[in-house]
Amino acid sequence: MSATPALTGPIAANTVQKWLRAWYGTGMPDAVDLDIVRQMLPSTPYGKGVREIKAPAVLDVDSCEGMLVRNPKDAAEWGIFYNGNANPERRRFTIAHELGHFILHRGRQQRFNCDNESVHTGIDTIRAIEREADEFASNLLMPGDLLRDWISHQRIDLHVLGAIAKRFQVSFEALCIRFIKFTPQRGILVHWDNGYVKYEWRSSSAVKTRARIRRNGDPQEPLPGTLAGDAGVDQEWDGTEMSAAVWCTEEAPHMKLREFKHSYGARDRVLTLLLLESAEPHAWDGSWQDGDSLDALDWQLPATQVWCSKNPTTSRRSADAAGPRCEDQTI
Repeated sequence: MSATPALTGPIAANTVQKWLRAWYGTGMPDAVDLDIVRQMLPSTPYGKGVREIKAPAVLDVDSCEGMLVRNPKDAAEWGIFYNGNANPERRRFTIAHELGHFILHRGRQQRFNCDNESVHTGIDTIRAIEREADEFASNLLMPGDLLRDWISHQRIDLHVLGAIAKRFQVSFEALCIRFIKFTPQRGILVHWDNGYVKYEWRSSSAVKTRARIRRNGDPQEPLPGTLAGDAGVDQEWDGTEMSAAVWCTEEAPHMKLREFKHSYGARDRVLTLLLLESAEPHAWDGSWQDGDSLDALDWQLPATQVWCSKNPTTSRRSADAAGPRCEDQTI
């Protein structure tokens, strides 16, 4: 008999999605109602020993993005807090992130304090516990089957991805990261902060073919001849075609890519999306066959029960952004 797989963020999120779809029957909204999830969980196997998760409340601490806390006077009661100054999409992702901690980690500690540094950054100091909660939130808010349906059989550009982000009520950046993790295309997503690379995510097929941006220093700066390096271009949502070798050292000159650019309001934060032509994996490179299939910079990232019950009182919430990063505290 095979062993039961360890509970991970994606497995937990997919299970919650199945419970939600069984409860709705038909007509489930594209944007997951997190209030229903919060009220549902104590009645499921994921909420064993918990009577209630209190409704999320505003936390007036700018340095803290969110918090999950067990009531010290009542072990069967937990509460979620979020930064009231965050935009709706970021608040939404923060709440989903804390629900991930509730399912995956509450047996380890009684309090989770989450700062406002995104766990999507790929920074090597991010702990596994944070990434797991983040993966739960991403999979819950942006289900893979819906995303697959919406990106299949159409030419991808930032208009398409932006429309999907609105349907899921998540941030544009969070959707782009999810897309890169999920797409079968060769893709690279780079976040520039004040002119330097903050993170680089590569799709599994980009890893297999060793497609990565050429290095020009530490810290990395935008490459000459690219939209990312052109201060005169703020936005390019339709994509500009160019030789893939402009960006990627190991690409043949005849290979093409499309570069997309999104600049945020202050223009000190820029997203670059590169979509490359298909290519075969390098025969001499078998490293992609071991472990995870995607990475950030040079680091490797790392039987369902149906639940149904009466309709809990709903309070639809809007919207997510790059998720919070957490520090554990014990009380």
